[in-house]
Amino acid sequence: MKGIISIQSHVVFGHAGNSSAVFPLQRMGMEVWPIHTVQFSNHTQYSQGWKGRAFSADDINQLVTGIDNIGKIADCQAALSGYQGSAEQCQAIINTVNTVKQQNPTALYVCDPVMGDPEKGCILADGITEQLINEVMPIADVIVPNQFELTQFTKMEINNLEQAKAACQKALSMGPKMVLVKHLHSVADDTFTMMLATESGCYITQRPQLEFDKQPVGVGDLISALFTGGLLNGMSEVDAFEHATNACYGVLKETHQRQEWELQTIAAQNELVNPSEKFRAKAV
Repeated sequence: MKGIISIQSHVVFGHAGNSSAVFPLQRMGMEVWPIHTVQFSNHTQYSQGWKGRAFSADDINQLVTGIDNIGKIADCQAALSGYQGSAEQCQAIINTVNTVKQQNPTALYVCDPVMGDPEKGCILADGITEQLINEVMPIADVIVPNQFELTQFTKMEINNLEQAKAACQKALSMGPKMVLVKHLHSVADDTFTMMLATESGCYITQRPQLEFDKQPVGVGDLISALFTGGLLNGMSEVDAFEHATNACYGVLKETHQRQEWELQTIAAQNELVNPSEKFRAKAV
């Protein structure tokens, strides 16, 4: 079985971070070894607040060491990282990636560089953004930023499709082999646009923009997981991109139909492996 170390946040109730990523990967046939950067009762967009705590970087390092001690790091085919609670945790991510690649040089590192969202506020501990930009993202095989995070990485303004394409191409020159922009909000108002850039070309997918009273949380975590799972299942880069688009939309459509704002990942689980919608990637 394919093994994936997923180092992200975790919520007890709902679907965000590992709670959004682990089950979809398992449903796609993966063995997932989740390591939590924080454990909260619920995601942080609830007006009532949340309970829980962050873990130390040493906690992450110890868990990876424990997996290594039983000889399983060599079976790890990908490391996936998301929300980090401290700059020290970023260093633990780097240590983990180095450990995995020493034993399995073909393993993928997929980095979702969570820096926040300008509309929700960028709430990060000191030093995380700098660590992500300068040390973590350059060593990734795949980065999965949103538009804001891509501008932070490349220092390029994005207001249209051509600028987004140029920013992706610059990002590819900075270390990563693939860039999946999980939301390009400046490209169109009535459709949800994602972009994939690789050495072979640049592509976009566009699907309907569903309107929610409160925007669901954990969508980016879901997209990163679906794309990672597709690649490890032998899909081409473009096929994995289309699968991430279509499967994520299936979950969102179920969530919308149920008038919920927590992702209805379990109810829509068949969409994770056999999406009912087929939005195709277009070369740009």
